[in-house]
Amino acid sequence: MKTNILKIAVAIIVLAGTACTENYLNINTHPYEPSEEDMQTDGYILGSTLTSLAGTVVSTDVNTAQFTDVLLGGTVGGYYAPTKQSWANTIANYNPTDDWTNVFLRSKEIIPTLYSNLRQLKKVTDDPIVLAIADVIKVMAMHRVTDTYGPIPYSKIGENGQIQVPYDSQEEVYDAFFEELDHAIEVLTAHRNEAISPKADYIYGGNPERWCRLANSLKLRLAMRIVYADPDKARRMAEEAVKSEVGVILSNADNAQLTSFGADGNPIWVAVNYNNDGSTTGGDTHVAADITAYMAGYADPRCAKYFIASEWEGQPYVGIRRGIVIPPTSVGFKYSGVNVGIASPIVWMNAAEVAFLKAEAKAVFGFDMGSSTAEELYNEGVRLSFEQWGVSGVDDYLADSEHVPQVYVDPAGTNSYAETLSTVTVAWNDEASVDEKQERIIIQKWIANWGLGNEAWADYRRTGYPHLIPATADGNKSLGVVDSQLGARRMPYPSDEYTTNNENVLYAVSELLDGADNMATRLWWDCNPSIR
Repeated sequence: MKTNILKIAVAIIVLAGTACTENYLNINTHPYEPSEEDMQTDGYILGSTLTSLAGTVVSTDVNTAQFTDVLLGGTVGGYYAPTKQSWANTIANYNPTDDWTNVFLRSKEIIPTLYSNLRQLKKVTDDPIVLAIADVIKVMAMHRVTDTYGPIPYSKIGENGQIQVPYDSQEEVYDAFFEELDHAIEVLTAHRNEAISPKADYIYGGNPERWCRLANSLKLRLAMRIVYADPDKARRMAEEAVKSEVGVILSNADNAQLTSFGADGNPIWVAVNYNNDGSTTGGDTHVAADITAYMAGYADPRCAKYFIASEWEGQPYVGIRRGIVIPPTSVGFKYSGVNVGIASPIVWMNAAEVAFLKAEAKAVFGFDMGSSTAEELYNEGVRLSFEQWGVSGVDDYLADSEHVPQVYVDPAGTNSYAETLSTVTVAWNDEASVDEKQERIIIQKWIANWGLGNEAWADYRRTGYPHLIPATADGNKSLGVVDSQLGARRMPYPSDEYTTNNENVLYAVSELLDGADNMATRLWWDCNPSIR
């Protein structure tokens, strides 16, 4: 894995600059912070700091984003698959090295950048709108971290992002998330008719009401995440989010996404094309067989928006199986590529996801999501996704009660999977069992959330859906630790934690994790009784 990957420069950020260090926890001057002189420049701190904070959600740094959202989330979520033959240790093969799995906790681009900029922001402004927005970004970034490891340092993290502190249980972390979101929602609701400078906010142009909708939508997402671990709290949080004064995201106009990049463009675009030697389909990463099996089987018109056509004759949309012995480039680069562009937005949350969250809450758990039926919410999720991607044919798609996912036949003839992934069709069936309704909703939510791999992985662990193609016998290199059918349930803690934070990480593993520090141990919310 090359480490001298191109870095993405976000507009007006000098915070995430060119300096780097092997031990970011012990440095005294942070290259990702504005200098004291810079902070005196009128308006600089709001623009640079909020933009730098936004860059910690899906990192605008290519090397970081490649590990967190391509090689980790995108892969275990069933969207992407590695195609670089020289990679002997990958997350897809369940034998990654520490430098592949430690990024969410150890990269200077996430926690240190997040917390040091939060500290600087609080030093130079007491604007309640700005601080509330910062808290929403914090929860948006940090829930991806806890959903990767489980217990993490959170309440005691140092102001510059030092994590050599005690861990919180995942339940405690989620409790803190809800408290922080509730406070932000209260502030943003009260100031909904005001604004901050549009130049300081590349997500919503300084509009507090839109940020409030995102905060409520994120609260709904996290409520559904814990629905099997704490159903009463999940119900309360979900219903509060939907019934709040401002409400949740209802239209694509309010999708949360980052669109401002430097000259190198979208970091996911750079990452998936890395080492592309002229192939029409991409480089080190291609589309996974899972997502193409579902979408091609459903004759989904979004295929052309999501995928680059493969080089396999007669099979325009065919992915490569995850968890295999990676073939030579001459084979691996023939599969469908990831259709992301240099200027494509980095999406945090879209309106379709919110509709599907409400559909699941109502159809599966009986939560009060308003007057719309589960079918109406499900159909709305599909419609919003088609609208988001500029695709026609949604009525025919929603009426389809015949097509099912394809059985995966590997065009290379080596890694086919003979079993049917699902018998669920697209068309809603109100007479279906609760399990079938959940599967149908999650499949379409998974398709609509294309690219949000960490969210897809969380849904897969929580619900068991969609059914994904397991690793091959030769491709599962975990030495029996990870069950191929269940897949990875978490990532192990960084090895450096055992030298720099030994007492605290040992306590977290023995008392808070309820299992060994490996990829098979389940998180607190990963407790669906039907997944065993």
